[in-house]
Amino acid sequence: MMQFNESKKQPVLLAVLAHPDDESFGIGGTLAYYARNGVHIELVCATKGEAGEMDEKFLHANQTSADVRIQELRCAAGILGISNIHFLDYRDSGMSGSLDNQNPQALCNQSVDQVAAEVADIIRKVQPNIVITFDPIGGYRHPDHIAIHHAAVAAYQMTSDPGFVGNGLATFQPDRLIYSTFPKTMMRLMISVMKLIGKDPTRFGQNEDIDLASIAEVTFPIHYKIDYRSVEKERDAASACHASQGGAGLSGGFLGFFRRILTPYETFMQAVPEFTEQKPKKDLFYGLS
Repeated sequence: MMQFNESKKQPVLLAVLAHPDDESFGIGGTLAYYARNGVHIELVCATKGEAGEMDEKFLHANQTSADVRIQELRCAAGILGISNIHFLDYRDSGMSGSLDNQNPQALCNQSVDQVAAEVADIIRKVQPNIVITFDPIGGYRHPDHIAIHHAAVAAYQMTSDPGFVGNGLATFQPDRLIYSTFPKTMMRLMISVMKLIGKDPTRFGQNEDIDLASIAEVTFPIHYKIDYRSVEKERDAASACHASQGGAGLSGGFLGFFRRILTPYETFMQAVPEFTEQKPKKDLFYGLS
């Protein structure tokens, strides 16, 4: 990892995501790694995860599912080293085809420009070197992941546009827009193993509503591989904070095996500016002064 000059401004990374748990399940190792190495980390969370199914045992004293998931996110953020969380006031849209899609407050029903303007104001305030969001299919085609991807892409352009007034903050241009993505080679291997042991890869996840076979067919270039083994315990502990969403089980069992043994890194695509290096790099801040 690059060595930051202490006389200069602290490097900043902003993750723009959709739900509580996205910060841990997808890029938790990367966030913990950079926080440990002196990067200031902030998070945009577009919803409070209201549509995530939850066992009643996690609800206490008139709590809503959103209350629980916010608590879980704050627990995870403390472990990962996230300094600040910016909540947008939208509702979880649920998986594609669910009744939650029809809620007028659902993120998937909002104007891209409207959400982008909110994210752009946060970018101008935080002034990150790097903005991370989902890839164009939202990782696994969740409507909210795709919606916040489009908003983050638009916001990245909007924040440097003097024609965008927003909250009146000065224009600012982050150095890079990065997409988190999955290593599909390993996913295909995982699918093959699942078939051998009698598991259906088209019905993956706690609610069996994720089609891994379909996702594995869509590939994106991998420009960065971040080795998170030095902070693996922090990543697993942050995931465990999201107990209502099955996070406690991610460090063990079938999925945990693949995470630890076959994919000890998190992968990313550089969307802006164009990536011109010949090989993937080990540091998202590679080449930045």
